[in-house]
Parts: sequence; C-alpha cells; structure tokens
Amino acid sequence: MNLKDLYIDFFKTKGHKQIPSAPVVPENDPSVLFNTAGMQPLIPYLMGQAHPYGTRLCDYQKCIRTNDLDAIGDTTHHTFFEMLGNWSLGDYFKDESITWSFEFLTKVLNIPKESLAVTVFKGDDTIPFDEVTYNKWLSLGISKDRIAKTVTDNFWIAGETGPCGPDTEIFYFRSNDEIPITFDPEDDRWVEIWNNVFMEYYKNEDGLVTPLPKKNVDTGMGVERTTAILEGVNDNYLSSIWIDVINLISNISGLKYEDNKESMRIIADHIRTSVFISADNAGIKPSNTDQGYILRRLIRRAIRHAFRLNIDINFNWEEQIARLIINKYKDYYKELIDNEQVVYDVLKQEKIKFNRTLEKGIKEFDKIVSNLDGNIINKDLAFKLYDTYGFPIELTLELAKEKNIEVDTLGFKDKFLEHQEKSRTSSQGKFKGGLAGNGEIETKYHTATHLLNAALKQVVGPDVHQKGSNITQDRMRFDFSCDHKLTEEEKNKTEELVNKWINDSIDVKCIEMKKEDAIKSGAECMFIEKYPDIVTVYTIGDISKELCGGPHVKNTSEIGNFKIIKEEASSAGVRRIKAVINKN
Repeated sequence: MNLKDLYIDFFKTKGHKQIPSAPVVPENDPSVLFNTAGMQPLIPYLMGQAHPYGTRLCDYQKCIRTNDLDAIGDTTHHTFFEMLGNWSLGDYFKDESITWSFEFLTKVLNIPKESLAVTVFKGDDTIPFDEVTYNKWLSLGISKDRIAKTVTDNFWIAGETGPCGPDTEIFYFRSNDEIPITFDPEDDRWVEIWNNVFMEYYKNEDGLVTPLPKKNVDTGMGVERTTAILEGVNDNYLSSIWIDVINLISNISGLKYEDNKESMRIIADHIRTSVFISADNAGIKPSNTDQGYILRRLIRRAIRHAFRLNIDINFNWEEQIARLIINKYKDYYKELIDNEQVVYDVLKQEKIKFNRTLEKGIKEFDKIVSNLDGNIINKDLAFKLYDTYGFPIELTLELAKEKNIEVDTLGFKDKFLEHQEKSRTSSQGKFKGGLAGNGEIETKYHTATHLLNAALKQVVGPDVHQKGSNITQDRMRFDFSCDHKLTEEEKNKTEELVNKWINDSIDVKCIEMKKEDAIKSGAECMFIEKYPDIVTVYTIGDISKELCGGPHVKNTSEIGNFKIIKEEASSAGVRRIKAVINKN
C-alpha cells in the first residue's frame, strides 16, 4: 500500500478526519508564493477558528519550497514534495502525539527503534526544557544517548510574535555504516523524517511568553524521504517515487544515471514541480514575477541541464517526462487530469521562448568574442550572458573552448553567488510562511476581496471568477477571469460599488454546511477540490456568498475606503487589480 494511504488509514483509527490537500498556490497567505508546509492551509484554525471537521485532522499536502533551490541535485532535497500531517486543535497533546508517531514508524512501517533518534527543546531564558517530551521518549525505549537537546532547531514560532512552542524532531540513520551509539544531529547520516510541533505558548510584542489556554499539535512527515528509507536506498532518486522518471531521462539522453546524477535529478525534480504549478487551478503561467517567475526559472533550469545531457531540446522530451509524472499522481490530485493539456502547453511554450533566448545569447556571445581585448571572457561578460540572456555558463564554456578562448569561471562563480545572496535577501519575506500576515489590516483586505469579486460580477459580467489573490499590509492584489482590459468607466463603477457596500455597514455572517449544499445555495469558491465535505460559508448581505477559510471582519464598515490603483494583464484570459484601503 502507498505510504500516503497507510498514514491516512492509521490516523483515521485514532479519530482523525482526512482533509483535502490544498492547492500549491495559497489563497489567503501573502507571506509565501506557495504552500510550503502542511500546516499553512490550516493557519486560521491554528489561530483559534473552529474547523468544520473537528479537532483531529490528517492529510497529505502538496508543498513547494524554492528557498534552497541550489540544494536540488543532492540525494534528499526537492522543490516539490508531499507532506503527511496530523493535527490536534486543542484536543490531545504531547503524550498521544509522540506515542502515535512512534507507533506508526515502528509498528506500521516496521522501522527498528535502534535506527531512530530524536531532538527535544533544551530550554532558554524564557521557556523551560521540554521535560515532558524528553521523558516520553525515554518511556518508549529511546535511550538517553539518542536524545539530543537543542535550542534553535527545536523551537517553533511563525514570526516575531504569536503562538509558539517546542518541537521534537525524529531522525533515521540513513547509511550503511554502523549506527553510532550517541546521536549527533549535525551528522548528515541522520535524516529528519518527522517533526512534532507543540504550540503551548504565546509570545507578545514585548517578548513576554505566556501559556496558551488552547494547545495545538502540528506534525509533518516527508513522503519522499520516508519512502527512500522504507525501500532501503540512500538516494531518494533511486526510490519508487523517482526511479521510473530517472530511467526515462536516461533513455531519452542515452546516458547513465551513475555518471550524470546531478543533471538528471534536477530535470526530474524541476519538471515534477513545474507540472504541479502549471496544473494548479490558479492558472499560473511563466512570467517575470512571483509564482510565474519561479515556474519559468524551474523550466529553464531543467532545459539547461537537458542541454548538458545532449538531449535534443526541440524533441518533446519534457512532455514525455510530464506525462509519466501525471500518471503517477493523478489518482490523488484531480487537477492533474483536468489540466493535463495545460501542463504540456506551458512546458512547450516556455521551451520555445527559451530557445529564442539561447539564440540571442549566441549572437551576443559572438559579439563579445569579436570585441575581446585578449584571450579571456572576464567574469562580468560571462555573468552578463547568464543574467541578461539566460545563457548557461556551461554553454559559454563550450563555445569558448571551440574558439580556444578561456573563461573566468571562478570570477563568474563569485558574481553568481553574490547575485544569489541578493535574490535570497530580497525574497525572504515571500518564503518565511507561518502564521504571520493575518493581522487586522490583512483581515480587512481579505474581506475586501469578496466585495471586489462581487462588484466585478455586476460591472463586468457574471462570468467573472476569482483566479488568485495576494495580500500584504500595504495592498491587495486580485486576479480574475476577464477577456479584456477594464475601461475607466468599469474601474470607477467597480470602485464605487465596493465603497458603497462598505459604507452600507453590512454584517459579515459565517455558517457551516455540507459542501454540496453550499454549492447548491450559490456559494462561490476558487478551488472546490481543496474544501472538505463540511465547509465554512461567509455571506455579506445579499451581495456575496463564498466558501472560505477566513479571516474576515464582522461588518463591512470596518474595512475603510477602497481604491483601485492599477489594473493590468496577469496571463491569458486573466486580469489583475491592485488596490489599497485607507482609514475612513
């Protein structure tokens, strides 16, 4: 049986209800471009909102992380991965959580406890050592030598303030070496496979930490790493999740995996992630901003490594790999079936565009060579080819070799690392995730998206549907289906209508009902597949009725004055409005 099925079945026996996997593009969390962890879609419920399915939940969640993109190519990191999770919303706590994790690992998956080790929170000036967790692991037969006490890696908080608490991480010794008696969490042979977070405190803006009256448990286990462990391989790409994809790349290239591991891993990983981004119902297309930029970067990096493997770029190699991936996951994620052709079109069109980019790069390369003063392409010229023309350094080296010209590769590497650091610093806020970004102003913006959606339906037409949103403390961004640029009259009418409803002081009501009844009642939602059978419906008078996870104001008068600052194209058939709200 598939690991996902084993996990869900196990936690159902412990009173948990399975919730659907949320889309990879988050609907209401402005702090990230993608859902980066299983807990992210559950933020409103971890903050105290009642979940329609109760207090014990479990799922498998599609996740995408790109903050360690440079690590892709090793044995364990992936940009897209699946996370298994179980949650207690003010129900059970440390004892049950740790017991069930240990039971699932040792009894269901039959992992010897001798291969396991754990970390616990050591304690600091404000929060004590997690003695309860430590003693629980001892009672389950984990020796003192296999329990490491740390501070930094065993305390969780979303941002500077908010719910927080210690966590305990479970490690597996993934090596053919003899297992050390003493566990060293810095030893790379120990691989983290599960993390149990215990949200038992609240940290305020003054740094004061107080116990929470309602304590939550949030756990996460990586499907890829755990599968590799169960199958006894020390390379994730040799597990059943990846081996058929690797074999296909090997067949397409005519090369052996053993001699080309990094490139084949990157192609496999990046195409899989691109499949899930482009299949998401948010309608993400390659672009130069936000999720579209990540998608473009992944596809082009895969193409560059295909080039390195001497794959004919004009051949439909990317579609073959994507088709195999879709067939592997379609039974779990319906959007892969619904948007299959979209995936193939996105990959093909971006490949065509990148081929044009390469042609421009070759022309620029020839121009640089003709103007060289000497016999070396310096770091600035090499980086210009890469950064401006998307020209892989490998290709620069190959063409330079043909002309007996050297390339300052060390200087290029320094420039490249400097560029990476700048990019990482500027995008940190986009990837931090967590419970940040759901304060008072974000709540107002979120409710405003409902009013904007309703206004557009009246002004532009009933076929308008939300395609995505992004909210920060400073503005809201709203993507919607529309086949034309809005006229000034349409923009003005939309803005006036939203402000009228705000000034009308309409109550925002929340009720729970069966999903099918909600749809029959006319409630709208962006991603129907992400919602459980029991849903939360928010109604704003007779203006708006939507399935949503919140957060919302209690009355529209709380929002403030609404102002559209920009309307532009987002992608084919999708327009984007940027707006701000000011205090009345």
